[in-house]
Amino acid sequence: MNNFLIRPATPADVPALFDLIHQLAVYEKLEHMITGSEAMLHTALFGERPSCECVIAEENGKPVGLALYFTTFSTFLCKPGLYLEDLFVIPSVRGKGYGKALLKYLAALAQRRDCGRFEWRVLDWNEPSIQFYKSLGATIMPEWHLVRMTAAEFGALATEK
Repeated sequence: MNNFLIRPATPADVPALFDLIHQLAVYEKLEHMITGSEAMLHTALFGERPSCECVIAEENGKPVGLALYFTTFSTFLCKPGLYLEDLFVIPSVRGKGYGKALLKYLAALAQRRDCGRFEWRVLDWNEPSIQFYKSLGATIMPEWHLVRMTAAEFGALATEK
């Protein structure tokens, strides 16, 4: 892992981060779901009320990965949690330990912030990632299902009479 660095993202990184997000969407076969923009990502990360944080992984000064995360809260633990929204390492540098390094970085951050949990989701077809996460000691929670409402759906609920 010579010439490898993980650091907090800066506003100047937004174009590179957006490119990595696009590569992630292609990998996950979800490219059609990208509706955001660099400007929106900038606001989410660095605006008046940031909604997420991000670290960028670099090899020889070039972006090769990211971890985008935010704070959650556990009512049962009465403690904050760290939720990893997306972890991505470009395919050409996989196998060098960069994904594990990003997870270790976030695990240490969760520890410093006294979080009760460090959680994320994985697509059910992504067996390599599932096995990787299990090898790190993570538990796949089969009894939990993601529940989602899109803007149109929660908008309809919010205005329901």
